[in-house]
Amino acid sequence: MTEGTVAAGEAPLFDPFAEGFTADPYPQYARLRESAPVYEHPLGFWVLTRYADVSALLRSSSSVEERNVNPGPLSQLREEVYGDRSPRADGLSMLDRDPPDHTRLRRLVAKAFTPKAVRALRPRITELVDDMLDEMAAARRVDLVPALAFPLPFAVIAEMLGTPPTDHERVRDLSGMVVRSLEPVLDPDVLRAIDSAYQELSGIAADMIAWKRRNPADDLLTALINAEEDGDVLSDEELIAQVLLLYIAGHETTVNLISGGTLALLRHPDQFAALRADPGLVPNAVEEMLRYDSPVQESRRITLEPTTIGGVEIPKGTFVLAILASANRDERQWGEDADSLRLDREGARNHLSFGSGVHHCLGASLARLEASVVFERMVSRFGDLALDGEVTWNGRINLRGPSALPVVTRPA
Repeated sequence: MTEGTVAAGEAPLFDPFAEGFTADPYPQYARLRESAPVYEHPLGFWVLTRYADVSALLRSSSSVEERNVNPGPLSQLREEVYGDRSPRADGLSMLDRDPPDHTRLRRLVAKAFTPKAVRALRPRITELVDDMLDEMAAARRVDLVPALAFPLPFAVIAEMLGTPPTDHERVRDLSGMVVRSLEPVLDPDVLRAIDSAYQELSGIAADMIAWKRRNPADDLLTALINAEEDGDVLSDEELIAQVLLLYIAGHETTVNLISGGTLALLRHPDQFAALRADPGLVPNAVEEMLRYDSPVQESRRITLEPTTIGGVEIPKGTFVLAILASANRDERQWGEDADSLRLDREGARNHLSFGSGVHHCLGASLARLEASVVFERMVSRFGDLALDGEVTWNGRINLRGPSALPVVTRPA
């Protein structure tokens, strides 16, 4: 039996539905790295778990467009539920397009999402964080997810886009459902709920764009509408797709970074103490938090030709899961203490949490800024922050993070 295959009757080595996986997937990742780093799953997709292999795939000329996948159990299930209306089938989001279409879309969006525009957000982000920390201090016992980790990135992306008054609670609920399209979902009812949420959220985004055309301002949505290069502009359908991507990616992942990073500090009090003693560690600390517990656990690619990775040939048209979180804990890259949080870790920024290659996360600088402000203000504000109950996980496999993080605050 070759590396990465499973004999008939054996349980799959990669089982994200196993009990306890979402609370701690890392033991399963470690077993895969050692026994089957290039692994063919019985359902027909492949899984990569070592840093070098994941990095090589992300930088390769593989595809993200689902039309290139060979038929298999997962694609057949999605077709039965969605038909041709899959939330990922329209291919209009940057996340779902290959070059040259991806290059065009990213270039137009990047004109509005500049480093200068992101840096200019620091005072407002600081104001928002301080207000939320004030409320946490007054309450003393809070759930950090609804108190800080969720509302901060949601408020930032909404203000950055310049969206009109809307039912933000409904948008949050819908985006939370749509983001499950990034998960390995096998339940037809959940797939239908994702489709319904996507259609409703698309309608809300269309209304936002129409309103913004009538009420232009100095904001990201106006800039997206006006983005142009050599006569090329985003169509209304493309605008909707990018707005949804920015809304979802702009807050869902940062929620996990803030809550997961805080949990990591609370579980490593020596590192929390080191950060309080030296706030200058914050930039590298954020990188180490991203490495230690990736807000996005995996990325997907489809091979466009037979591809050899780690000495194993993966056939053309194969759906491949690159497990970013596993690569970020690979001892071959990070050393024997790869499973430890070490805020002064040299080279921490080499993590793969924002992906790599042409699809490297466009919003990485915004996520870093928000997390940096949070941890700068948190460690200066609270002399001690402690868990105040059990952590609850959101049950997601890809965008995995705490859904409840009860803490007690004490002033510095």
